[in-house]
Amino acid sequence: YPKNAWYVACTPSEIDDKPLGRTICGERIVFYRGPEGQVAAVEDFCPHRGAPLSLGKVVEGQLVCGYHGLTMGCDGKPVAMPGQRVRGFPAIQTFPVMECYGFIWVWTGDRALADPAKIHHLHWAESPEWAYGGGLYHVKCDYRLMIDNLMDLTHETYVHASSIGQKEIDEAPPKTKTEGDTVITSRFMENVMPPPFWQLALRGNHLADDVPVDRWQICRFSPPSHVMIEVGVAHAGKGGYDAEPQFKVSSVVVDFITPETETSIWYFWGMARNFNPKDKALTASIRDGQGKIFRGSPYAGVAARKPARAPGAKPVEPQHRRRRGSVAARPGAAHCPGAGSHNGGDGDQPLTLAHRNLQAWDTLREYE
Repeated sequence: YPKNAWYVACTPSEIDDKPLGRTICGERIVFYRGPEGQVAAVEDFCPHRGAPLSLGKVVEGQLVCGYHGLTMGCDGKPVAMPGQRVRGFPAIQTFPVMECYGFIWVWTGDRALADPAKIHHLHWAESPEWAYGGGLYHVKCDYRLMIDNLMDLTHETYVHASSIGQKEIDEAPPKTKTEGDTVITSRFMENVMPPPFWQLALRGNHLADDVPVDRWQICRFSPPSHVMIEVGVAHAGKGGYDAEPQFKVSSVVVDFITPETETSIWYFWGMARNFNPKDKALTASIRDGQGKIFRGSPYAGVAARKPARAPGAKPVEPQHRRRRGSVAARPGAAHCPGAGSHNGGDGDQPLTLAHRNLQAWDTLREYE
């Protein structure tokens, strides 16, 4: 995984009342509120006896180890300890960290390259015309598998048949293009019946849910691992994607995929919508519905193992048109900054990445 990038590490509520220990890109980090409430991120390691600092507490903006009371500053240097001088203790590593758009972002690579302007812009997070609700899952898989999943939505027909899936997804021809570092794959369906999740959304905007609709899915992958998906339905014949607001419901499915290790991720998911943004009950209902889509998947607990083949045999590459979006978005492709610099990477070509290190989705744990 590329380390010279901004990743979502946590949400502000996770560090409101105590420090949070979390591994990001192989780095054990503790996040907390320092002086004046500013977020801080340091190595989750006490230089006194090696205890995790995340097991301690925050006192007046300073992190206090829960083992022997060593107080650490946001600069990674020991400040004080009861009954002992700390001048000889080594400093611990600190990490560039930012709070914006309702998330805490961290940079685990070369701090000289950590430009806040490189944080993915979220227009909906700055507007009162939008509402957002989401959650967090811990998933045991290579982060690239999640990108594959989100850029090839044909699985919805089968995996999510009772919520957002329908056969027309598999039948509609997708279009894939690149704009700079962004890969965009889109699919439009006309005159189809809305599946259960979209029936709920239509009712939430006071629209009939038992009539044909035009549906769209526009997936945008941005390196290193962010996927924003424009989704929505409009009453058929009213203009589809370009329909007036009174005839449609539309949202942005928000997906931040943060590598924990080479075989596990922190998956920050959610949905931002621009209809009835002040309806908190609707926000909760949509969030619950989206969460059930994930929790109800039988593949949340089924191993996705590496295909078996004879030693030395070349991998069979996916050639179907519907796979182009996920293939183009695989980190390691020429358009992705940091290609060839993944931890333990070997400069994979984009068409072979999905055949490496396939791990089980054997744990799907939600963090409330």
